[in-house]
Amino acid sequence: MKAEHRQDRHVRIFDTTLRDGQQCPGAGMSFEHNLEYARLACELRVDVLEAGFPSASTMDFEIVRTICEEVATMEYKPTIAGLCQLREEQVIRTIESLQPLVAFGKARLHTYVPVDPELMPASLGKLAENKSQIIADLYRLTKMAVEAGMEVQFSPEGYSRMKANFDFTTELIRAAIQAGATVINCPDTIGGASVFEGEEYFVKKMSQHAAIMRSEFPERNVIWSVHCHNDFGLAVQNSLNGVIDGPATQIEGCINGIGERAGNAALEQCIMIIKHFSECSDKENPFYTTVAAEKVQVISDFVSQHMLPRQPHWPVSGDNAAKHSSGGHTNAILKNPMAYQPFDPKEIGKKISFLFGPLSGGNHAKSIIEAFGYICEESEKAEIAQHIKNQFPLRRKGITDDELMQGYTQFRQPMHVDSIEYSKQSDRSQVKLHGRFFSEVGTIEEDNTGRDSALAAVKNAIEKRFGKFQILSHRSHSDSAGIDACSISEIYIVDENERQFKGNGTDHDIEISAIKALIDAVNRAYVYRHFSVKPDPVNVVGVKEAPVKPLSVA
Repeated sequence: MKAEHRQDRHVRIFDTTLRDGQQCPGAGMSFEHNLEYARLACELRVDVLEAGFPSASTMDFEIVRTICEEVATMEYKPTIAGLCQLREEQVIRTIESLQPLVAFGKARLHTYVPVDPELMPASLGKLAENKSQIIADLYRLTKMAVEAGMEVQFSPEGYSRMKANFDFTTELIRAAIQAGATVINCPDTIGGASVFEGEEYFVKKMSQHAAIMRSEFPERNVIWSVHCHNDFGLAVQNSLNGVIDGPATQIEGCINGIGERAGNAALEQCIMIIKHFSECSDKENPFYTTVAAEKVQVISDFVSQHMLPRQPHWPVSGDNAAKHSSGGHTNAILKNPMAYQPFDPKEIGKKISFLFGPLSGGNHAKSIIEAFGYICEESEKAEIAQHIKNQFPLRRKGITDDELMQGYTQFRQPMHVDSIEYSKQSDRSQVKLHGRFFSEVGTIEEDNTGRDSALAAVKNAIEKRFGKFQILSHRSHSDSAGIDACSISEIYIVDENERQFKGNGTDHDIEISAIKALIDAVNRAYVYRHFSVKPDPVNVVGVKEAPVKPLSVA
């Protein structure tokens, strides 16, 4: 049945991230993360969420049951599905887990039986030889679930490799529909289907089965579904073919394409392809989904963080999908954001970003610096960009925005100290700083009388040129054990306008590491004071946590 002859253009999104996705090695999540994902899927407004395999364990049962209980209280309620084998005890257990949603008509029992001639004996043992018994069991258990208030979905497992079992598969589908099943899912279980198979292509077989069932059950509104694996990288294309060239009005898959072996069809890709290309086949009556596409990035990031890491170049939602580093690309995008984007990243809740790297130019640096609220004049942007590149000469893969701003601060900073010498006597400290110190170049000497350390002498020297400030805290620790260990110091300061800044310093000498940290903090304060576009009256720069009480230094 050609899609253009079909009235139903709503493509339902069946999310099996919590079931098939977690069957992927290393992708399992905690109880709470399962619930958290379910909430995000509801915000995405998927049509069906397959919450798990409730008969697999007590934990799996509780996950599905709790999700159902939560969804029952929500304004938007997707259908919640639970998968089970064609066994009575599993069907009963699955019905129990889905019970909270029966009253809303949102409980779906999803059962399956293999039809692949190679899979049947491996999965069913001797029962594989008794096809009439399998058909009878499917009818009986489907009817049991329907009478318990379930919507039933049936999947002939290994459908794309049914081969000589076409008639047997037809009888199974017929029995399921007769018993009340309303969804028939035709999976490419092993991800081996391709349009190059011609008449043996599973979408062709789906169309044949749909035509048979339509003629036998003209009054039934059966939803046909596709569930494709990605072993040849064809899961998304095969799924869409099931819609465009076949009878499918439901696509099953996982966010970020996770799942068994090479994964499932990536739902975010299917959603965006349908959104952007469905009008190509029929402008008057295009295919559509009802998902909230602007929530895609959030749920994709969640899966990447809590299940399996997402590749940076992953289509649609990958970190690099809306990130640019080429100088030519950057310049064009700054003028027209869509110059090098196939769709506006805002559609999925993402922003265009730029990774500064060897091919980046002054415009790129200027855009990032100004986004952070600092001044970068046209006349100096090229010099600043080159200075930043010089700080990371071997970083061919680019630098982060925070690293770029470190380079910008170094370009602007008033103190470039090449070496530090200090001496202390009973009540006197002396420091020599070699390099550039505000407007002076060469050696700067400063003495401090009292018990305080050489740090106080440096503070005195800075205050003569910068103005008064307080040291709020000073912490130092060793980076390792032994005589070769380095001291790592952190210093927090506050200037006369109550703006707070953090500085870092490292040296084998603990006193010098502290001096370096103080110079770093004041450099940041100076750059903020003189080059920030709109300095705030109270602001913490370079530190997220609240600093501690002031120290009595000088």
